[in-house]
Amino acid sequence: MPRYCYVNGRFLPHRDGAVHIEDRGYQFADGVYEVVTIANGTMVDEDPHLDRLERSLKELRMRMPMARGAMKLKVRELVRRNGLKDGLVYMQVTRGVAPRNHAFPSDKVPPAIVMTTKKMDFAKMKKFTDGVTVVSAPDIRWGRCDIKTVSLLPNCLAKQAATEAGAYEAWLVDEKGNVTEGSSSNAWIITKDGVLVTKPATNEILNGITRQTILDLAKQDGVPFEEREFTLEEAYEAKEAFVSSATSFVTPVVKIDDHVIGNGHPGSLCEKLLGTYQDYAAGRRSRAA
Repeated sequence: MPRYCYVNGRFLPHRDGAVHIEDRGYQFADGVYEVVTIANGTMVDEDPHLDRLERSLKELRMRMPMARGAMKLKVRELVRRNGLKDGLVYMQVTRGVAPRNHAFPSDKVPPAIVMTTKKMDFAKMKKFTDGVTVVSAPDIRWGRCDIKTVSLLPNCLAKQAATEAGAYEAWLVDEKGNVTEGSSSNAWIITKDGVLVTKPATNEILNGITRQTILDLAKQDGVPFEEREFTLEEAYEAKEAFVSSATSFVTPVVKIDDHVIGNGHPGSLCEKLLGTYQDYAAGRRSRAA
């Protein structure tokens, strides 16, 4: 079946989707985005994602392109047109189209919105059963990583370094030697005492929606956790490690740089957390206690 996108009020064949050359997202990376998982035709954590979208827009002094209810209807129609059962919805909002000028255009310029979908077969992803490797890279991003902007060049450089090293992900390390997050995911370790550790949600990381859900589910299940800094050296010595995101769920990490994690295979707590998250995404359990 043909693939569709949504661009500034119109559903179009994906091949025909385009934005103006003076869209500020293209000229200045002046925009934000969200990626939402679709599981069995249902958006996972839809409202938390839209909450974060609104927060990102507010931090950059942009406005929503339409009311939240209308946006939900557009997303559902796009999912329906694409016959999407499992996969992702990508939503991007920019400050709009205006003559190129670093200063913001008039408030009369409407924000621009683009939405696309991608089919994925989560059940067949070997990364969940085999685990993945990561490499470390310096964190050279700006000081507001809590805003989910489309300005991702440092992330792309880190991801490319990981790809060239044959790794799945790059873990970014700050000047103090602490792991901040992955190039497109949040970073986690499990200590030898079985404590789940991830960096606190500050302006130095994106507070992942999947990250928040994992913490809520861990709390429900009595899994001890700490939101604190951890060094790359501590990660090397961890009992288990994993990454999380809308596309990674809970993906076990079995090697960091040249250091094998645990016995080199996904650990029991990672497997438990993955199963718990998959149950949540499938609607078999609630995030609320």
